[in-house]
Amino acid sequence: MEFTTILVILLVIVSIILLFFIGSSISLWVQSLVSGARVGLFNIVFMRFRKVPPRLVVTSKIMAVKAGIDITSDDLESHFLAGGDVSRVVKSLIAADKANIELGFNRSAAIDLAGRNVLEAVQMSVNPKVIETPLIAAMAKDGIQLKAISRVTVRANIDRLVGGAGEETILARVGEGIVTTIGSAVSHKIVLENPDLISKTVLAKGLDSGTAYEILSIDIADVDVGKNIGAELETDRAEADKKIAQAKAEERRAMAFAREQEMKARVQEMKAKVVEAEAQVPLAMAEAFRKGNMGIMDYYRMRNIVADTEMRDSIATPGPDEPCQPE
Repeated sequence: MEFTTILVILLVIVSIILLFFIGSSISLWVQSLVSGARVGLFNIVFMRFRKVPPRLVVTSKIMAVKAGIDITSDDLESHFLAGGDVSRVVKSLIAADKANIELGFNRSAAIDLAGRNVLEAVQMSVNPKVIETPLIAAMAKDGIQLKAISRVTVRANIDRLVGGAGEETILARVGEGIVTTIGSAVSHKIVLENPDLISKTVLAKGLDSGTAYEILSIDIADVDVGKNIGAELETDRAEADKKIAQAKAEERRAMAFAREQEMKARVQEMKAKVVEAEAQVPLAMAEAFRKGNMGIMDYYRMRNIVADTEMRDSIATPGPDEPCQPE
């Protein structure tokens, strides 16, 4: 009796568990069966154990089947378990099929797992995207600065979407091409007269190589004249040369002043030597008197000559209030 009771309880528990898993999956199984997707009931049940949402897989497969695309539920499950967006991949396949773009499930899944929006890429292949570059400033050979804004029309390249460079690379290359084109122009007037010269030159460089996009056109939206960089550079150079010349002149003036002070010092030194030599004269005269080489008359004649010389100097030198006589 006790064994029968335990068996009944176990059967009830198993029935409840089966009803919980199978009952919630029956509606999805019927939906797939009616839609022609044909996902097995037990396959839907076991998806829960594999941590895969059955409704997402069944709904995605129904969308694919209705669009005429053959995808197995195992492929959808594996892509979900790999961390991909199942719904976006299926929608991208449907969009590519309607647009006659060759795109298989494996490539679409690889693009999605690479972190790119595969649905947006397919839509961009059908409807090209316009990317506007920031304001780009460049200087022509005549020194005039030009500022240009361009619009780049790109289309996604499905074959290079995995591993290809993004929009930032396109913008950088286009900006570099605009700067090069303006910089190689002899005059800024040539660029202003023919703005399409920039777009034609840049487009011919093949800037979309190695990127995930194909450049369809490059259109110059606006070109403005900026500063006269050449004149500013010449002004700055002239100002720098002026400062260098002033510094050199100041250096020469300082050297001349130092030389003048040096010469004044030498004059004072020579005057000191003269005074020292004059101080030796009385001693020499006294020595001459003692030795008898000079008499008293000789001394008086020398004094007369000195007095006469001082008188002539005083007569020849004008006073402070007298004008100088021309020679």
